[in-house]
Amino acid sequence: MTSSERKLLLEGSQLLGIQINNEQADTFLKYMETLLEWNKRINITSITDTKQFIIKHFLDSLSCIMSFNFSNREKVIDIGTGGGFPGIPIKIMMPETKLTLLDSTRKRIIFLEALIEELKLHDVLLIHGRAEDYGKESLYREQYDVAVSRAVAPLKILYEYCLPFVKEGGIFIAQKSADVETELREGERALKILGGQVEQKIDIELPFGGGGRSIIIVRKINKTPNKYPRRVGIPQKRPL
Repeated sequence: MTSSERKLLLEGSQLLGIQINNEQADTFLKYMETLLEWNKRINITSITDTKQFIIKHFLDSLSCIMSFNFSNREKVIDIGTGGGFPGIPIKIMMPETKLTLLDSTRKRIIFLEALIEELKLHDVLLIHGRAEDYGKESLYREQYDVAVSRAVAPLKILYEYCLPFVKEGGIFIAQKSADVETELREGERALKILGGQVEQKIDIELPFGGGGRSIIIVRKINKTPNKYPRRVGIPQKRPL
């Protein structure tokens, strides 16, 4: 990371109300370098310009922390994590968090294994698989304080992927584009069935022209019925 890139990260995080220390900045640097090197061999991200990488991946991920008061000891699962966003930035900022990263692409899990070793992160569990399968397993079902996702699926589908992992009283944080009102309306039925309730919608503007975002915070108020999530592919084909 050049001095200008480091400055961008530090100033951008400050604009979000987040303070990054030098050690954390070094870790973010190593994260970006490692991912972009791996990206030459496997498809992890289409964003390879380092300035845009910092804005669209790091600052966007850190907006999760800005929007919710993490305790630093919570059990967090990142569903459809891809290159580790937003889970690993959360872990860098709050190292006591117990983090699970779930992704259906094996090559990305292999990358994440190498990344976790490179960054010397602890208490990170990697799962290669589908949310529909693991959301039914007792080891993971309703075991998490917080679920997060930047996945591109509509909310009515994301709810079925993510809420089964969240314990009663926990939350699901969905990072969406700014225009999310239609998704919120269309997701109301799914939320009611799955035991969730929208607690807050936070609209933010990413620094340095990164664009608008909406962060949807859903509280798990009831247990998810045992029939959910449905079989792999069904939530997408027949949303609730």
